[in-house]
Amino acid sequence: MDWGPRLRRWSAEWISTSEPGELDPAVARDGWLGFAAATEDEVAAAEGRLGVRLPPSYRQFLLCTNGWRNAGGFVYRMRDTTTVGWLRDLEPFWEEWDDLDEQETEGNRFTRGLLLSEETDSGILFLDPADVDESGEWAAYSLFSWRAEPPTRFASFAALMEDLYAEFHQMRKPAGETRDAWDAEVERARLAALAGDVDAAAGVLARAEDFGRERATVLRVQILLLSGQWYEAGMLLGRLLHPSFLPDGFLTDPLFTEELLPYLFDDHLRRARQGRQSVLQSAMIGERPPIMAMVAEHEPRFARPGEGFGYGNPEFDRPVRQARAAHADDPDALWTAIRAAMPHWRPRTPEHIAPVALLADPVLAAAITPERGRELLTTPRLP
Repeated sequence: MDWGPRLRRWSAEWISTSEPGELDPAVARDGWLGFAAATEDEVAAAEGRLGVRLPPSYRQFLLCTNGWRNAGGFVYRMRDTTTVGWLRDLEPFWEEWDDLDEQETEGNRFTRGLLLSEETDSGILFLDPADVDESGEWAAYSLFSWRAEPPTRFASFAALMEDLYAEFHQMRKPAGETRDAWDAEVERARLAALAGDVDAAAGVLARAEDFGRERATVLRVQILLLSGQWYEAGMLLGRLLHPSFLPDGFLTDPLFTEELLPYLFDDHLRRARQGRQSVLQSAMIGERPPIMAMVAEHEPRFARPGEGFGYGNPEFDRPVRQARAAHADDPDALWTAIRAAMPHWRPRTPEHIAPVALLADPVLAAAITPERGRELLTTPRLP
């Protein structure tokens, strides 16, 4: 791996998003989050001290920069060739985070782990020398106590750094080549989704989300809803409605008011009957005037389930309504009619890729199983 271009881009983007006085003077002077490159002798000395040969991507990293500042949002400094060492020696208290039932006689991943991080927000980055792939890369881990989650595993040090780079983009959203490249990928994924290649689109959108591209979330939530992945879709809808994430103009966009919002109100009614909190309820916790005003404005439209909204453009809405009137008690007949009407469906906005409004009507939703929803998603649709 050629670390130099990647790390220089990361440095430039970090500096571009920094507040006055936030930067280390050396970073501001040199335009570089790293340090001087380690020499082969320095890397060899570290390997001699540790008794192992370091994995390729980490070794190459040290030969580019002997340490690093600001890896992601919560790692302030990484160790260099003189300070990298075994986790059991440097921070042994982390061992209790591993599952005791999985501990091996030679020690678990914490006791044998190589600690990479030096200054963090209550977390660690480390490598596992017992988990090696065919190219000699060691598995890498990230763990932060306040996340209350198991350690996150990565295939290599390079994969760990890519994740930290994505985290930085998600938090600070710097302008530049990386952002523009992901925006182009999101647009290609949108077209792929409309062409029926939903799996390829979903994978790209999920990765673009890691880099903080809000449009990817707006698109992917529609795929998740039609696929029957309601829990994850609800999590993303909650994120979209959070003040720190809410995309500009989202609450007045027809994709939201005519597709996602009817679904959210129906979801609210269903959860209320079950005594559970809905996405809308969660969105209104605290002082959130825009959300409160939006709910107050639109709530009268949805006084009765399945009413107050259309299913899409007239050429699609008309046959669906006719089928609903004729086959309300026959989910299979309804499904046949919906599938037949699908070639006439058109998106309301450039962000609209799936007929989510169907799921807001309990009668129609009963006819759309996850398998049938996937069939709709894989049907080519004109943009």
